[in-house]
Amino acid sequence: MGTSILVIIAVYFAVLLLISHIVSTKDSNNDAFFLGNKKSPWYIVAIGMLGDSISGVTFVSVPGMVGQFDMTYMQMVLGFFPGYLIVAFVLLPLYYKLNLTSIYGYLQQRFGLFSYKTGASFFILSRIVGAASKLYLIVLILQTLVFDQWHVPFYVTVIVIVVLIWTYTHRSGMKTIVWTDALQTICLLAALGLIIWQVASKMGLDISQVADTIQSSRHSRIFVFDDWVSKQNFFKQFFSGILIVIVMTGLDQNMMQKNLTCKTLKDAQKNMVSYGFGFIPMNYLFLSLGILLLAFASQYGITLPDNPDQILPMLATEYLGMPVLICFTIGIIAASFSNADSALTSLTTSVCIDLLDVEKKEVKEAKKIRGKVHLLVCIVFLLAILFIDHINKTSILDTIYKAASYTYGPLLGLFFFGLFTKINIKDRFVPVVCILAPLLSYALEYTLLHTLEYRVGYEILLLNGLLTAAGLFLLSKKGNEIKVGLN
Repeated sequence: MGTSILVIIAVYFAVLLLISHIVSTKDSNNDAFFLGNKKSPWYIVAIGMLGDSISGVTFVSVPGMVGQFDMTYMQMVLGFFPGYLIVAFVLLPLYYKLNLTSIYGYLQQRFGLFSYKTGASFFILSRIVGAASKLYLIVLILQTLVFDQWHVPFYVTVIVIVVLIWTYTHRSGMKTIVWTDALQTICLLAALGLIIWQVASKMGLDISQVADTIQSSRHSRIFVFDDWVSKQNFFKQFFSGILIVIVMTGLDQNMMQKNLTCKTLKDAQKNMVSYGFGFIPMNYLFLSLGILLLAFASQYGITLPDNPDQILPMLATEYLGMPVLICFTIGIIAASFSNADSALTSLTTSVCIDLLDVEKKEVKEAKKIRGKVHLLVCIVFLLAILFIDHINKTSILDTIYKAASYTYGPLLGLFFFGLFTKINIKDRFVPVVCILAPLLSYALEYTLLHTLEYRVGYEILLLNGLLTAAGLFLLSKKGNEIKVGLN
């Protein structure tokens, strides 16, 4: 089994390397690395963004969460779509109007240097934590399936995978990733479909029986309107979904950088709307797979692990046969590589543009700096994965969304205040506000839990953003005239 998986990884990586070679032979300058020379077809970007958004964590965690939360995750997914519309028709026009490479350049033009550096720093922190957490879970699965059998240390596995990703991204960056991510999304979707088909075959179900099994399951519940305390309440989930998309897509350099590779604003908007629409049925399929896995385990009397993230890996490796194992391996590799490669590229872009101002340097020097930064980001990424392994955090998906609620909250407040007010602020105090807002949010969450037994969900993101906006209002300057006419 281990040898088969290793062969799959080798072949898969060889294809990615071939695509990278074809793309990078034409152009490997900074414009290609950062923005793909603004020549990416919108439909290719849309396909690739589906895979980037899913990630290996979603591939593993979403089917596993059904047993605990039913299909209530769909409430958040339904909230994602209005969020994508807001990104497409509010934020993208702004980014294209200002001709930005890094979206945080808007903060400098609207507020000043301190706001700009603060926004970029919060993105870098958020993306390192989120992307490293996602890749950690997948590396852990591959370690269990393959490398433990050969007594390869976990840190060696991490190093090898990060080096593989660096190999096909370091020359042309986003220009390469647009195409490799599209391929990886196709592989992910094919793997998902084949796994569902194989599980249904093992249970002796045809298509109509699969639909009946899903609809009749006690875990098929989607909507929760009657429990306001629950984190699964519809209004909490739906509006959290809107906010999560705004911050984790619209205010995220990683996701927006792909959109900015499109030729025109209209193309970028078509990409965003079609990608947002496609995200709904894709997540429904993952949740449907979760119900089928529970039904399969019940039918054959299989005891499932307590950790929901281990359900699909265990069934794929021990009970569903080699075809499912192959599909599962391809799926998680496709999803994890798609997410990690764009994260490394966007982090490199943000550090180069936002922190080191490489656009102001000579072309050769800028390209040299970019190469060094990309390597450094890979090393930091590697260390972050090893740290996550050290603290042994397993509830990865919830952890990622929770971390985003704190780290993206200040970004939400900054952009909201900048877009919807004309107030100028004392820029040098912005870092203090952006640090205090998450701390106050955590204090309130802790107080509500221990005094009213109210469990705050991802709506803490909204509170975090509002506290940031309130703090910015307190920093208002007399005259209240903005620096540039963006409103």
